[in-house]
Amino acid sequence: MSVVSHDERVSEHYLHGDLLSAIEAALCALGKTSENLTLDDLAPVDEFHIGGRLATDHLIDQLKFSKRSHLLDVGCGLGGAARHLASKHESRVTGIDLTSEYVETGNALSGWLNLDEYIRLYHGSALSMPFQDNMFDGGYMLHVGMNIENKTSLFCEIYRVLKPGSAFGVYDVMRQNDGELIYPVPWATESSNSKLSTPSQYKKALSGAGFAVSSVNNRVDFALDFFRQLRAKTQSSSDTSPLGLHILMQDNTALKMKNMIENITNGLVAPVEIIAKKV
Repeated sequence: MSVVSHDERVSEHYLHGDLLSAIEAALCALGKTSENLTLDDLAPVDEFHIGGRLATDHLIDQLKFSKRSHLLDVGCGLGGAARHLASKHESRVTGIDLTSEYVETGNALSGWLNLDEYIRLYHGSALSMPFQDNMFDGGYMLHVGMNIENKTSLFCEIYRVLKPGSAFGVYDVMRQNDGELIYPVPWATESSNSKLSTPSQYKKALSGAGFAVSSVNNRVDFALDFFRQLRAKTQSSSDTSPLGLHILMQDNTALKMKNMIENITNGLVAPVEIIAKKV
């Protein structure tokens, strides 16, 4: 009997099966097609992390990337953040993700928006990237480390492919206190796929890889306020938008979100930003 690896379990967790068609059908229900689609139309499904584009902008603004930089998106998912950066900052973005369906769908979406000249997403592991040393002007990862146990190997590999002096930003859900989490959550169906670390463990892994950490910012208040607004918006509307993260999380979306909010409210986890620099 074959043994299923951790990477395979993680990829299976995120697998949809017909993701591009599902997004296309949702857009059709909104009166949109691949011909008249805008970046903002995709926003509800495009960025699979707490706070979506608001959170992306908050992190990226601190990194102060130069325009037209070549950036690395670690665990790029559908490439929503990459497309946003390409559109807003004229950046060229290369992404890598473990889930092939996300990569294939993300490249198709970039083509629909005529951004494929700026963006290329690759299927692969962030622990062994097919990129040259000192290749990128900067980079970031958004809700990625929760599925990667060896943070030191992760940051050593990221350090390798960044140019000296490059800024790197992390926005991950991190462990705050001991206690048993409630599952499923958006990144894991059960505990064996969840590889949470504390902010201190992230800092140690980054420093061990050669990065200088300049700031650590707990975003728990932002997260809880974001969920309150989302809940109020949902309760005030009789219709659920056909396009949203429920396409990615599928049948148990509500349960995953409820459990994540409860885990955050109970002080067990929180989304945290870390800003670092390759020295």
